[in-house]
Amino acid sequence: MKKLLILTMIGVVGWGCLPARQPVEQQPGDSAAVGVAPDDEEVKGSIPAYVSYTREDSQFVCRVLKEAKKTKETETLFFARKFLNQPYVAHTLEVFDEERLVINTRELDCTTLVENVLALTICARQGKTSFADFVKTLQQMRYRNGVLDGYTSRLHYFSDWIVDNGRMGIVTEIQGPNPPFTAMQKLSINYMSKHPASYKALKAHPEMVPTIREQEMELTGREFPFIPKQEIRKQNTRTMRNTVKDGDVIAITTKIEGLDIAHLGFAVWKADGLHLLNASMVHKKVEEDPVLFRDYIMQRSTFSGIRLVRLN
Repeated sequence: MKKLLILTMIGVVGWGCLPARQPVEQQPGDSAAVGVAPDDEEVKGSIPAYVSYTREDSQFVCRVLKEAKKTKETETLFFARKFLNQPYVAHTLEVFDEERLVINTRELDCTTLVENVLALTICARQGKTSFADFVKTLQQMRYRNGVLDGYTSRLHYFSDWIVDNGRMGIVTEIQGPNPPFTAMQKLSINYMSKHPASYKALKAHPEMVPTIREQEMELTGREFPFIPKQEIRKQNTRTMRNTVKDGDVIAITTKIEGLDIAHLGFAVWKADGLHLLNASMVHKKVEEDPVLFRDYIMQRSTFSGIRLVRLN
């Protein structure tokens, strides 16, 4: 297999998750060991060498999928809640000098939480319970066309992630009705190519910046309907409840120049209104935020609204 390069995924800045500014001094840690103990027969020999995980990760995945099959659970929030109280940790995908499919169910940021939860949900809906199936599903979502081919094959921007996974039939972006989808997000993407020194891979391999820029240009100019803040204030209306469903991925749009999405989480409706289940940088863990989502988003000046993504 040809040598692959380390990449950055969506990381953290401000209140949410953005294309990660990877500390250049970060080194692989013990928690990112490749492979599993040789006596773990459920996964031994079935996982490609470029996959990084621990025995704890594989056992967690198999345990949750077997529980879901036994109880016939296929709802996204069932799997999201399996990660509650797991620590928030940024840059968990940025530990190797070669690109690998990093699976870390023990430490999460907003993007890795969403990907892990959706991969588990897909496997459960397909009746799959093996770690190998989970690995294939996660790779399909994380990389362009499902193909791991170095740093630039990772879907760094969540708009790109939505488009690619939508094209493959994995998710659908909800774009109506109007209201509450009363605004349009016109993308102007350039954050990574304008800050290459902030990324370990781009700093080490400036020849990759033009490819990143090409990907940004493919997104730039595209328009996507979204629900602006003023509509979210009306969150307990019948229209909002009929539009946003439990388990939908909430992608929070941002005013930060060069970016599209600032943070991700899952929609959770309660008696008092909409809440966000997310990997919280503020509270340093995965949680169902007790604050109403309306108040949560209004407190962040750089947040402009939300886009909705639903698993097919």
